[in-house]
Amino acid sequence: MIEIPSDLHKDLVPLAFLLGDWTGAGVHDFPGAEKCNFGQEVSFTHDGRDFLQYQSHTWVLDSEGNKVRPLETESGFWRVDKDRKVEVVMVRDDGVVEVWYGELAAQKPQIDLVTDAVARTAASGPYSGGKRLYGYVKSDLMWVGEKQTPEVPLRPYMSAQLKKVVSPEDVERWAKALPDDMPDDGIAFFK
Repeated sequence: MIEIPSDLHKDLVPLAFLLGDWTGAGVHDFPGAEKCNFGQEVSFTHDGRDFLQYQSHTWVLDSEGNKVRPLETESGFWRVDKDRKVEVVMVRDDGVVEVWYGELAAQKPQIDLVTDAVARTAASGPYSGGKRLYGYVKSDLMWVGEKQTPEVPLRPYMSAQLKKVVSPEDVERWAKALPDDMPDDGIAFFK
């Protein structure tokens, strides 16, 4: 279910499907790096201004699905304009800062992004740009990332399927919104 908060900046309504906390798992595979399954927690929040705040934490999973160690952490800010053009400013824990541009697809909750600018610290590894695709599919947030380095052409390196985290406050709010005259047996509700 996509909810649009009453205090969400009007320009962000097309991005409302991203809002909330998400968790799930995916696959990481890039030449020169460890191939692994990973877990991920993502949060998209807002404070009434014209951007979403983004946080993502990933960690390597063992064969039983247990956390082994951190993989990547990134944070940033997402905006969308009246023409459905999306811009993202992102910083990653490996010393990379990126500016991404893209657009929100027509008639579906999907965003295609491409890096426009990349800045790296001396400690970061080689990286020259990337692409990302985010989509809201059957109530899940799915994404795939591609990256390139001077030695490796653009190719997929990470993808994940994330489920929305439901808080006890959400459940309580939804329960309060149920009509008072709901049938006791629950079955009659569907008739």
